[in-house]
Amino acid sequence: MASLMTPAEMLRWQVEAGADEAIAAVAQNHYARAVPKTPFAAAEGKASAPRNPPRHAQPPAAAAALDGGPAHALASHSGHALAAGAETLEALRAAVAAFDECALKRTATNLVFADGNPEAPIMFVGEAPGAEEDMRGLPFVGKAGQLLDRMLAAIGLSRETAYITNILFWRPPGNRQPTSGEIAACLPFVERHIELVSPEILVLLGGTAAKTLLARSDGIMRLRGRWFEYSTPGLARPVPAMATFHPAYLLRSPGQKRAAWQDMLAIRDRLAGLSLGEARNI
Repeated sequence: MASLMTPAEMLRWQVEAGADEAIAAVAQNHYARAVPKTPFAAAEGKASAPRNPPRHAQPPAAAAALDGGPAHALASHSGHALAAGAETLEALRAAVAAFDECALKRTATNLVFADGNPEAPIMFVGEAPGAEEDMRGLPFVGKAGQLLDRMLAAIGLSRETAYITNILFWRPPGNRQPTSGEIAACLPFVERHIELVSPEILVLLGGTAAKTLLARSDGIMRLRGRWFEYSTPGLARPVPAMATFHPAYLLRSPGQKRAAWQDMLAIRDRLAGLSLGEARNI
């Protein structure tokens, strides 16, 4: 007869399974927790008509590099059908909430959709929610989010003048690296998300977001600081996109903050150029 695990062995097993934090002495019903009202909900009244037509349900260009097997391909196809039918941000959020083909949904506390102003000219896309984001249902609210807020403020932006989301809508257990299958399952919604916001500038925070949306295999060291064009069938025109370091990486590697600052200055100048161009057209 097998011996029972000691308390220390049970604790070690739970940590390895992703249970890396103790919230209370009594078990909580996470599914009964109220999800915070998203900041963009007020803007939905202005955006009742879609900015861009729904996309045809077809495999995204970036997904070709994500080989997650037949099950993940089926999940991606299902996600395409749901995402393509969303004509507003609220409809897209509801579609993501109804999507059950990503296993992360079953281990997360809350769906983490977006934060900020969907009418802003600039959209930031990160990797995945962390522990604090999972608890609050908002992206970039932990230590990395606080650094992102300071980075935005340094170039005259804030959550009122920028829009923020992630490649994944649910936290990977233990904040582990997302798998290719999880990324492929969420990607149709991310692409439709960008189409509906239709930003003037897209900023990709970290290697996962950059390689996924730019469909490139280069690491973030080679991708950062360069301008690319991001396009999908549902976008009216290509969107200038820049990759830079994820704030969580900058917390671990403060020596890279100088390079990140150069990227932020380039983004500021690009935004200023857009504003100047609009002024000339008035």
